[in-house]
Amino acid sequence: MRERKKQRTRDALLRAALVLFTTQGYEQTTVDEITEAVAVSQRTFFRYFSSKEEVAFTVQDLVERHFEAALRDRPAAENPFTALRRAALVAWDTIEEAISDVVPVDLHMRAYQLIESTPALLAVHLRRSTELEERIAGLIAAREGLDVDADPRPRVAVAAFSGVMRVTGRLWGQGDDSSVEAIRRMTEDYLDHLVPAIAGDWRTPAGPPDDSPGRAHGHGA
Repeated sequence: MRERKKQRTRDALLRAALVLFTTQGYEQTTVDEITEAVAVSQRTFFRYFSSKEEVAFTVQDLVERHFEAALRDRPAAENPFTALRRAALVAWDTIEEAISDVVPVDLHMRAYQLIESTPALLAVHLRRSTELEERIAGLIAAREGLDVDADPRPRVAVAAFSGVMRVTGRLWGQGDDSSVEAIRRMTEDYLDHLVPAIAGDWRTPAGPPDDSPGRAHGHGA
């Protein structure tokens, strides 16, 4: 019962913080305002979180781990890019089950938009993205039986994939539709154009790729 109470308090602080961040701004929100919303002390806040920044990225941590788990679950027969693409789409399709026990999905999506539009948070997000890329490159290397430090392909593939994901997140964050469906749709569209953009003839009009990503690379989907 004590552990459940601790978890309820932590979740309440997290939800209150994200609501305040998304309604009045991250930098305008104080720890005092967060604790007042939950009727606890500052000491209680710092028992669960080291800073406002940690609160802002707590759910994003869950989302990233959810994607990594989806990538680990991809069939070994899929080539690296296909595995990355399908893991990303599966992660968006199942995001509710990953985070709904902690915060509502729509609150996380608004918080994600806030991260994309707040310079201080965006700088942290970019640093964290670099760390995530390194973990994913390690996963891809392990899938392929490669040494990530001896073979450049895992890091190169993940850098290209992550670049598309960054562009997608930025453009989605600038749009009016903050839904999961909108970013999922944009993610699929942009990832489907990655291989043609790199290897295709740009003098022809851009359209749906002629072939699936799984057939465009390596050893099949």
